[in-house]
Amino acid sequence: MDQMGIHYNFWVVLLSFALAATAAYSALNLTSQVFRSAGKVRRLWLLSGACVLGSGIWAMHFVGIMASRLPFEVSYHPGKAIVSLLISIFSCYIALWMASESRQGIWRMMISGLFLGVGVSVMHYVGMSSMEMKATIHYDWLAQGLSIMLAALSAYIGVFLFRKFKEFPNFSRWKLYSALFIGTAVTGMHYISIRASHFEFDSLLGSKPFLMETDVILLTGVSLVTLLMLGISGGAVFLDRHVLERMAYHDPLTELPNRHGLERYFKGDFFSNISGAVFFVDLDRFKSINDTLGHDIGDMLLQEVAGRLRRSVSDEGKVFRLGGDEFLIALPDCTVEAAQEAAEHILDEVKKSYSIQGNELYVTASVGISMSPEHGTDRSALMKAADTALYTSKDSGKNKFSVFDQEMNRHQLRRMSLEKDLRKALALSEFMVVYQPKWDSLMNVTVGLEALLRWRHPEHGIISPVEFIPIAEETGLIVPITNWMLYVVCSQNMRWHNEGVANVAVSINMSARMFEGGSLYEVVEEALTRSGLAPHFLELEITESIAMNNMEETVAQLTKLRKIGVRVSLDDFGTGFSSLGNLDEIPVNTLKIDQVFIRKSKMHSKKAIISNIIAIASNLNMEVVAEGVETTEQIELLQSLGCRVMQGYYYGRPMPVHELGQWFIENTAS
Repeated sequence: MDQMGIHYNFWVVLLSFALAATAAYSALNLTSQVFRSAGKVRRLWLLSGACVLGSGIWAMHFVGIMASRLPFEVSYHPGKAIVSLLISIFSCYIALWMASESRQGIWRMMISGLFLGVGVSVMHYVGMSSMEMKATIHYDWLAQGLSIMLAALSAYIGVFLFRKFKEFPNFSRWKLYSALFIGTAVTGMHYISIRASHFEFDSLLGSKPFLMETDVILLTGVSLVTLLMLGISGGAVFLDRHVLERMAYHDPLTELPNRHGLERYFKGDFFSNISGAVFFVDLDRFKSINDTLGHDIGDMLLQEVAGRLRRSVSDEGKVFRLGGDEFLIALPDCTVEAAQEAAEHILDEVKKSYSIQGNELYVTASVGISMSPEHGTDRSALMKAADTALYTSKDSGKNKFSVFDQEMNRHQLRRMSLEKDLRKALALSEFMVVYQPKWDSLMNVTVGLEALLRWRHPEHGIISPVEFIPIAEETGLIVPITNWMLYVVCSQNMRWHNEGVANVAVSINMSARMFEGGSLYEVVEEALTRSGLAPHFLELEITESIAMNNMEETVAQLTKLRKIGVRVSLDDFGTGFSSLGNLDEIPVNTLKIDQVFIRKSKMHSKKAIISNIIAIASNLNMEVVAEGVETTEQIELLQSLGCRVMQGYYYGRPMPVHELGQWFIENTAS
């Protein structure tokens, strides 16, 4: 029996190292995609990287063995060879998974490198055990231990460098260094282990060394695995470039770039110009189209709008869909004047009619504009400024554009601050109710009161309802506030009755939100029951828009309240939707003439409108109340037209409870 070491072919050693390093680089390329994905896609990238690295390591190992020169024939056990491949892929998956986690402490990186190094070593010894030959392998375990330590150390360095390029999918020198260290870990461990191994064989077989004979199956397997490694790498790159990237960066409905595409665009292209404009575009009343015609029609409309926006901007401009009916347009190298012209063109294009499945649709847009660098030098600041300008366009009547300025910013900041404080105002008892009299100008008596809400802010003083009511409506806070107000007003009215101060109905303005849940009857009934007030001393004021919105449900709720005696008045009549055709169907006791007509009552047209409203109310057996009365001339005109009940500063401004008591005494005495 003879004992001998193994000799190497230098070029094959170099080839095997190149194979391992190339596999490592390809795997790291794939793993870099992990940080831009989540869920199943994230695991798919990890598995792809592990398959490429694991199969590359495995192929390098058997290429190195097959290139050795031995004086005897060698074949391979296919089962053990496959097990070694699976061990290699599994250890690579665990190592890459640990290295790609968001928490990358030093110990985690060390464990990842150790796992990779030990996995390579286990794969090596299982692969060696797959050799079937008339010889026995003897290991120098001290040298074998050193080879394992080298594998673990080199793998750790390679994994440690991963932090330098983990989110960078393109070429990076740190990625190259990492791949070289991983290649060194694999080939170093393999060749040191082989060098420290001795083969004991029968000398009668001869002493002339020759290239190791290999199984055709194994050689074919190594070739296929190498091709698989290259195929996975190439396929993953193709998938990333042509499929996943489009899925990740484009909106599937409109095929416009999405938020991720927007972020990438601003990182790379937009700020390379001296100036630029950002447009926030939001469709007006798009929800009503979705609700009435269905989401399929709504989606088709969004596709049409997206096409028009693309055609509205120059070739340099980019259009993005942020979600829902929100779009963003970026125009690099753009002045304020050019941005305003572009906004006008966008509004004109969007408001043209749409023909979708036999439906002729009309929709308008509101636009907010911010300019770079005046309003910001980063994406977040510009989007925030454009969004603030968009709110201004919405608040000023829609189908308009606004360019951001600092006054808008102050307004928006105040609005956000008020919204935050409004959420606590009810619990902190910051609301108060004031009452404005309704006066019968012929009988000279109070015939009713209107309850109005006021907010005593601890820092800003009295906040106008014009400012905080829209916020309460938008956030839904108006519902608990109105519930509170109903009980307070009913209780106060009951106290006036018991004290003999007043014996009139008090009206409260209702929000459309109060009708949404279908529980208005229960809320009103509870307030009346708790306070003990008779139902006919409570009046609910609704606007025309509330009456016409979901009219059938609204009428049903009001009819139920009318049956128990609660009164209903239609506020601001003549300024909302044209509801003359349905007015007789709405259970209303009183029509209130809006103060805009009273204020301009000297105009012949306004006088004619007032006269017609009074005539309509008379023919429908409804009472009439004129709002905003301030002069004797207005009183005389209204009386001549047949209106006797009036409300306004001439008779009394909105007053808190303690002032109203004195007002009752003075006016009753007179």
